[in-house]
Amino acid sequence: MPESSWPWIVFNLFVLAMLALDLGVFHRKAHVVSLRESLIWTAVWIGLALVFNLGVWHWLGPQKGLEFLTGYLIEKSLSVDNVFVFALIFTAFAVPAEYQHRVLFWGVLGALIMRAIMIAAGAALISNFTWIIYVFGAFLILTGLKMCLNRTGHKPVDPEHHPLVRFVRRLMPVTSTYHGSRFFVLENGRRAATPLFLVLLLVEASDLVFAVDSIPAIFAITKDPFIVYTSNVFAILGLRSLYFALAGLLPRFVYLSTGLGVVLAFVGVKMMLAHTPWKIDTLVSLGVVALILTVSVLASLRATRAPRPEPAPDAPTA
Repeated sequence: MPESSWPWIVFNLFVLAMLALDLGVFHRKAHVVSLRESLIWTAVWIGLALVFNLGVWHWLGPQKGLEFLTGYLIEKSLSVDNVFVFALIFTAFAVPAEYQHRVLFWGVLGALIMRAIMIAAGAALISNFTWIIYVFGAFLILTGLKMCLNRTGHKPVDPEHHPLVRFVRRLMPVTSTYHGSRFFVLENGRRAATPLFLVLLLVEASDLVFAVDSIPAIFAITKDPFIVYTSNVFAILGLRSLYFALAGLLPRFVYLSTGLGVVLAFVGVKMMLAHTPWKIDTLVSLGVVALILTVSVLASLRATRAPRPEPAPDAPTA
């Protein structure tokens, strides 16, 4: 952890400024996010993460730079799994395309707060109970194996029977239709939630579930809370643009879940070996993770490519 609190203050001010710029300037009015816009923002967030990585490399040293890059790659790849769930939630609730960015914006803001709390708790646990890394490692290995063996993928979201949706309906009335991009409205003199608020809650709940996997995974790479936090934040900040960029390609990533499972199992093994003579170097981890993800993506694209049309038979000659 940096000796001074200034890196934390400056970084969080930067994040707040970017979020304010995003919502207050570029997305002040609800609109359908085009593929071009999403690709530009995806490139912007990745570029900012790499520039920050250079700063870490320069100010904190090559080892910290490698740890950030490896952690960012892992968190970014695991966030793709979030995108699958977001797509299922939006489809189940028939969320209009122009309101999806607003949901993801506030979902990301909530995710940043939850991740910060979980990272602080994880760092405190590892600092006070060294043996907890073996629990995290075993958990990652089991989770990775479960993802590899799960051939059915993510289950569709049932809006009527989801426990969180039913809980909210018991607490307050929920409108039957959307009211623009609003989360709450006054209906018959009472404050009522809109379906968009239910969608936001499910997005937040899904990120909480994924954080349980991703937070231990990054602690397998580094114990520095600053590196853990910043790599998580950059991966989450680019999640919205990544969703709109990949939404149409999600059905083609048939082996990505398997690849992510292998990544989790690998980092679990790395965590288990952290205090042994067989400790896995960070540079080796970066190479292995990049290789696994590349193979899973290429294999997915190859398996789902459209078959070439067969040439028409030659016309019979007279």
